[in-house]
Amino acid sequence: MEKRIYPQAIESVVMPEPFGRQSFDSAEKAVAALQALYDRNTKFLRDSFAELAAAGGDNGKRYRAFYPEIGVTTNSFTQIDSRQAYGHMPTPGHFSTTITQPGLFESYLVEQLRLIMRNHGVAVTVSESTTPIPLHFAFLEGTHVDGAAAERIKRPIRDLFDVPDLDGTDDQIANGTFEVAFGEPRPLAPFTAQRIDYSLHRLSHYTATTPQHFQNFVLFTNYQFYIDEFVARARDLMANGGGGYTEFVEPGNVTTRVGQSAPSEGVAPPRLPQMPAYHLKKPNHGGITMVNIGVGPSNAKTITDHIAVLRPHAWVMLGHCAGLRNTQALGDYVLAHAYVREDHVLDDDLPVWVPIPPLAEIQVALQEAVAEVTGLSGYDLKRIMRTGTVATIDNRNWELRDQRGPVQRLSQSRAIALDMESATIAANGFRFRVPYGTLLCVSDKPLHGELKLPGMATEFYKRQVAQHLTIGIRAMEKLAEMPMERLHSRKLRSFSETAFQ
Repeated sequence: MEKRIYPQAIESVVMPEPFGRQSFDSAEKAVAALQALYDRNTKFLRDSFAELAAAGGDNGKRYRAFYPEIGVTTNSFTQIDSRQAYGHMPTPGHFSTTITQPGLFESYLVEQLRLIMRNHGVAVTVSESTTPIPLHFAFLEGTHVDGAAAERIKRPIRDLFDVPDLDGTDDQIANGTFEVAFGEPRPLAPFTAQRIDYSLHRLSHYTATTPQHFQNFVLFTNYQFYIDEFVARARDLMANGGGGYTEFVEPGNVTTRVGQSAPSEGVAPPRLPQMPAYHLKKPNHGGITMVNIGVGPSNAKTITDHIAVLRPHAWVMLGHCAGLRNTQALGDYVLAHAYVREDHVLDDDLPVWVPIPPLAEIQVALQEAVAEVTGLSGYDLKRIMRTGTVATIDNRNWELRDQRGPVQRLSQSRAIALDMESATIAANGFRFRVPYGTLLCVSDKPLHGELKLPGMATEFYKRQVAQHLTIGIRAMEKLAEMPMERLHSRKLRSFSETAFQ
């Protein structure tokens, strides 16, 4: 019998030089220090991997580097401005969070730290955390690792480098279930660095665009028709001066800039990803991103789980729905002000007994946009738009089962529309403190036997999608003009919140 030879245990761990804790009273300088530390530590991991692969890979050493950490300590119960939804600590104590990709989050980090310094009159500290950076997250965006290089390393990668650890990649902070151990700092932000890195990598996979292109105002849709219209408008904008937008980015990071009639960089993927994203960009991520999430609550949860780490200012669902009232007509709009949640994908994270309230800022922007685009107002607006409860289910063919149960529940809840995504997107907006809204278009009325006939569908989509998208874009532009402290209201904050938005 052949005798197996096992490698000796690794006892030596190689790390970069220790980084001493530094204190800052300037948000910009603190973020610059975070960036320098992050760049140094991720480069150390990349260089170590490359050297190990080039040398044939086993020198009996393990390589490790840590995420940067930002910390702040307050010692007073001084009451801050009670109108503010974030930018302050709920109690005295020490608060901290690990940080990844400070360059991507530079504007966000500067703003959060500036508010904390202003509201509490304290400095912030930058140091190394005790959380290792997984090798997979240390590679630069778009890096290709040759499989042959990895094969030259004689030990399993996990023996030599830290890898993603799901035990520390969760949503306990955002869910409000995180319990602080005695003597440990309280969380400063809703997501840890490793949770963010996980989502940034998934975003690239699902949307075929890099996270840096995502904008702070996000439209979701469940039909490609909306994407086709969005692309046509964005390209036309770029060719005719931009209208305040600077770039348009499509899957494959295909980029068209102001003044161009065709893309100048990027390569379109051979096939579209699962949830392609399109970005009409403005400076400081102030533009609009549109994502085709496809059909179903699973996709809706997946994409919002990941986009949430970018801390957008608002997301809105634009899509089609089944109208449930006889008084509705095909093409009418539904502005959701309540949700029946039978999607089930968030039951473990957000119990169904938690109400998902309408947000006045979003509701008003959507209603005003409908009025402006259609030319209707007041009582006349009621002819084409109804505000009410939207029910979201996980069974697309619910009509094929005994309808008595579902119809009774829909009637008792006062539902006026049914779809498969809206409540999921709203509930995840509530869970992650991202302002949310829903404006749907009635495309059929299954309870009344009113379906689109062949030929009717094409004309319906051509007419209604263009108007619906115009309304969505106008609403997002209205929200972008709003002061952020007004848009990010206190309604989404729980008893003990993180200081970061």
